[in-house]
Amino acid sequence: MFIKYLFLIFLGLTGGILIAAGIVAFITIVGVLTRLAIRTDTAKRILLYEDIVVVGSVFGNILDLFKPPIPVGTVGLMVFGLFMGCFVGCLAVALEEVIQIFPIMTHRLKLKMGIPIIVLFLALGKGLGAFFQLFIHYKK
Repeated sequence: MFIKYLFLIFLGLTGGILIAAGIVAFITIVGVLTRLAIRTDTAKRILLYEDIVVVGSVFGNILDLFKPPIPVGTVGLMVFGLFMGCFVGCLAVALEEVIQIFPIMTHRLKLKMGIPIIVLFLALGKGLGAFFQLFIHYKK
């Protein structure tokens, strides 16, 4: 029985570490950090940006896992919302640049038809995943 629990702990920790690493890699590859560093003339501190993203991901995982009460009040929520809005905006701009790869991909793969279907299924997958997370997963 002890080995079973030890295996489950190991599996949970490694799965969480892999997911967190994937999210950090996604944010880095999409180019949010590079765009911010170039726009703010702080490209020499890009390693600091990456370290901050990793630390933020670790703290975010800890907060999501243990859900400690954080008494920040209305002003704290407003500041958090402002920072989250800035991050989501930067991520959206970076994703828009990544989406520009679709014309190159269709040209290289010689896709003449079916592109709207691919985009439709990408959107449906994203929508169903969000629906599952928001409405089904948290109804426990």
